[in-house]
Amino acid sequence: MKLACKLMVVSLALTPLSLTAQTTPPPPATPGAPVQLTGDQDHQRVLDQLHIAALRPGADHDPKSPNAVNYDEAKANPYPKLPDPLVLNDGKPVTSAKVWWHQRRPQIVEFFDRDIYGRIPPHVPAVTWQVVSTTNETQGGIPVITKQLIGHVDNSIDPAINVNIQLTLTTPANAHGPVPVILEFSWVGYPGFKPPAPADLAWRQLVLAKGWGYAIFPPTSVQADNPAGLTQGIIGLVNHGQPRGRLDEWGTIRAWAWGASRVLDYLQTDKAVDARQVGLEGHSRFGKTALAAMAYDPRFAIVYSSSSGTGGAKLWRRDFGERLENLAASREYHWMDENFLQYAGPLTPNDLPVDQHELIALCAPRPVFLGAGIAPGDSWADAEGSFIAAVAAGPVYELLGKKGLGATTLPPVGTALISGDIGFRQHTEGHTPNPNWPTFLDFAAHYLHASK
Repeated sequence: MKLACKLMVVSLALTPLSLTAQTTPPPPATPGAPVQLTGDQDHQRVLDQLHIAALRPGADHDPKSPNAVNYDEAKANPYPKLPDPLVLNDGKPVTSAKVWWHQRRPQIVEFFDRDIYGRIPPHVPAVTWQVVSTTNETQGGIPVITKQLIGHVDNSIDPAINVNIQLTLTTPANAHGPVPVILEFSWVGYPGFKPPAPADLAWRQLVLAKGWGYAIFPPTSVQADNPAGLTQGIIGLVNHGQPRGRLDEWGTIRAWAWGASRVLDYLQTDKAVDARQVGLEGHSRFGKTALAAMAYDPRFAIVYSSSSGTGGAKLWRRDFGERLENLAASREYHWMDENFLQYAGPLTPNDLPVDQHELIALCAPRPVFLGAGIAPGDSWADAEGSFIAAVAAGPVYELLGKKGLGATTLPPVGTALISGDIGFRQHTEGHTPNPNWPTFLDFAAHYLHASK
């Protein structure tokens, strides 16, 4: 079924002044063992800081529940008007690339910093990279060089907290020069992680066949994916093992994206890598992270964000599958900053000064590819919500001399939209990035090129 995107954009004024109020950061703590809080304890601490008695519940999978997840497209758009990425805070239109770069884009970044992903602290410790091993091997008949690396984060401010960024880099051994590299946010080290099946690794061979390399980065080596870990990892290190002290301090997604930028710092020093041609790929929560990393760091060349859903490419204002309220609950709030919880009570998604089409717009003019699966396996991620966001980001690309998605109606499943600088494809399987890898690599080949 073809569904038309009924898209409206409006200018949103600044959110209430109460949102900008910050708690005073605590004085520097004496280095020592990190404070141990459960996720529920820290979540309640945040609610107390915000003076919120209770949050609206997220969607659940019980069809008899009053909060049952919605999969009815007729009910999916309670807030159809989106913030206009090309209208300044004072209501004036953005009419040139200069105004975008110098005025509007910084305004949008400020909103994401303040109310969604949080700000990186001003003095994050440096990272020193170490090559642990170098191996010459063959993958699918292609000679490659694989390096195992560790990025040691300086923990002199609190020696009780160790952060060591893991990275594996594989490049063709017979390359004629530096090669493009696809950096994957990997599930290695994630709780319950199982060694990938051959189908999960097939993309690597496709990358090598193009003469490119790939890198594997487990974000949980930077920051654990649980709220109890907020006093450890890179977030805990900069806070001397204490809970976050500001309502707009970075959450886990921003910390993971920071880690990807530190990986890129290393790749810029490796002579086997063309660091101007490093792309990103992530799936699910790491699809959210890949898109955020692309938006915040202009050095990345391209991104494949797979089934990123709420907090990724999907619009916050949609009510289809996972809701904003799910991300504000005690299991997932650590992904975001603390200000974010206000939009699950007393404010609503419609009070947000931005929506996720503007995160895609922050990537412009660089190419973005969005992928997802079909129902029932990937309904939670709301493929159409990402599609509509991609459409709404198009005017920014066009302002900067690029092409948008090239469609305003959700295409049939399996149709690849890759003629513009925003790409999209909904594959025929469930919650997996695998079926869209060939399409993404065809899309990426328009932009990434190996030396000949």
